[in-house]
Amino acid sequence: MSKRDYYKVLDVPRTATEAEIKKAYRRLAMKYHPDRNPHDAEAEERFKEAKEACEVLTDEHKRAAYDQYGHAGVEAASRGGRGGFGGDAFSDIFGDVFGDIFGARRSGRSQVFRGADLRYELELELHEAVFGHSVEIEVPKLVECETCSGSGAAKGSSAVACDGCGGAGQIRVSQGFFQLQQTCPRCRGAGTIIKNPCDTCLGQGRVRRTRKLSVKVPAGVDTGDRIRLTGEGEAGRNGGPPGDLYVEMQVKEHPIFEREGEHLSCEVPVSFATASLGGSINVPTLEGDVTLKIPAETQSGRVFRLRDKGVQPVRGGARGDLFCKVVVETPVNLSAEQKDLIRRLEETLRQNATRHAPRAEGFFEGVKRFFSGGRQ
Repeated sequence: MSKRDYYKVLDVPRTATEAEIKKAYRRLAMKYHPDRNPHDAEAEERFKEAKEACEVLTDEHKRAAYDQYGHAGVEAASRGGRGGFGGDAFSDIFGDVFGDIFGARRSGRSQVFRGADLRYELELELHEAVFGHSVEIEVPKLVECETCSGSGAAKGSSAVACDGCGGAGQIRVSQGFFQLQQTCPRCRGAGTIIKNPCDTCLGQGRVRRTRKLSVKVPAGVDTGDRIRLTGEGEAGRNGGPPGDLYVEMQVKEHPIFEREGEHLSCEVPVSFATASLGGSINVPTLEGDVTLKIPAETQSGRVFRLRDKGVQPVRGGARGDLFCKVVVETPVNLSAEQKDLIRRLEETLRQNATRHAPRAEGFFEGVKRFFSGGRQ
């Protein structure tokens, strides 16, 4: 199984809650489940990958190990339980030990972090998804504090070297013969502290604001398609780059049309007389009504194809079609005279049922042969 970043596998930020992680997993599980993708090895691999990512990120201890040591931390936690270490983590610790014994100094880890990616669900009407749409959205996110320019320090001041670790970001702890290095608890590894924090962001360097963004939705998108807006995620920390914003499409159900890929379909009611004698009816499309000719003796359930009345795929290719399923509508609220006319028509049709209702006649003959054979 591939070892991609679990957060990227589920397409969630590193700050995602357990509920957000489970929601993302359910979406991928529905898409890649083997029952829905038989004989598709790639889909099966994606399903297993998402399942593994969800199991790790919804477990408090495994997630902590993963966030600190990556996949090696998870493997170590699985082997040794809580607090276990994998090969990478082990070598990192002993690197600190022997580094101190032989006089080597290690600088603190970089505290420059990229901002979190964000996801925004954009609901679209069917015609907006088919023909494209421009919309303005509002996204709440962490942005760089304008007062302190992201430093976290009040105007006229700046961060100073941590007096707990001397700016190294790490401190030494004696464990018998050995000396270990660990993250400085005072500055949390940054090597600096802010003694006079900014009043606006309270020393965080970022504040939560709602930003308005213009999104141009291309023609032909469907539910699940995403648009990536580079740099429109949350601001980074300590000068790190911002994350990205992913706008995910959700196309609403339409009262008339159903969509399947590039094709559209709908049901068209046809009167008994038109189905029997033939005629023309108006059929709705997303671009206006068109005339559809109904041949005489059309049966309910027959499907007519209107070419190039579907969707132009967003990734290119031929435009889809519109499939119209005829549904013969039974008359209702009949008057006494109308009922009498239908009875008289029925009597004339019964006189030659084989000719006028061949499907019914064939069906009942088949039923008789089946039960006759069953009794022999």
